Amino acid sequence: MRTVLARAAVLAGAFTAGAVAARAATIPHLRRLTADLQRSRERILASREEERRRLRHDLHDGLGPTLASLAMSLDAARITLACEPERADPLLADVRDRLATTVGEIRDLAHGLRPPALDDLGLVAAIESFAEGCCERVDVRFDGQHLELPAAVEVAAYRIAQEALTNVRLHAPESTTTVRLTRDAELHLMVADTGPGLPDSSRNGGQARRRGMAAMKEWAAEIGGSCAITSRNGGGTVVTAHLPLAAAAAAAGYHRPSMGRGGA
Repeated sequence: MRTVLARAAVLAGAFTAGAVAARAATIPHLRRLTADLQRSRERILASREEERRRLRHDLHDGLGPTLASLAMSLDAARITLACEPERADPLLADVRDRLATTVGEIRDLAHGLRPPALDDLGLVAAIESFAEGCCERVDVRFDGQHLELPAAVEVAAYRIAQEALTNVRLHAPESTTTVRLTRDAELHLMVADTGPGLPDSSRNGGQARRRGMAAMKEWAAEIGGSCAITSRNGGGTVVTAHLPLAAAAAAAGYHRPSMGRGGA
């Protein structure tokens, strides 16, 4: 009996020691994952704040003074029209030209916030339109019935597909490319080409391509998803993204309370 108990104690001790060792081995890995996640979140936040700062600068220092100047020019044209009608036409023509330029600037700002092709065509047709001519052949398909998506998921999927197809246009223009979209609890996106695969870092354009790959991963991570870029054994590059719908839909339904005068 004592022998059995001794053996059981030895086995229990060995099991405990093994469990402790296994846990100790996973701690550095978990720390690295946590640090990588934190750095990714910091990059996403920094990128978002930089974009907000750029937008504020464009609105406050660019568009605002332009509109104020147009208002003053219209006042001058109105006074000229009342006093010297023959001189009003050149002033009004100048105002019209400047208005056309301002409309273009506003359109550019709006395009930067959300790709207009998504509203004009829908996600699948927008990807098809962008993919046209990027390589020898492109096949874009959605495997499903309806593709109604939260806005954030649409934008992330479109930008990831855009970046992947841009890489095909630059690095594999003679390839055949397949774009597949499927939906369940997530939107699944795959862009696969038959080109030479991922280049070595020493090739020309390697740094720019790595930045594009990092951007694709961050667009996915921003909405709680993931993106992977790999090379196939037979040649070619595969971009796969998994974009969860529930979190984006919940965020779309959230409205920050409006601020009254004085920030009350």
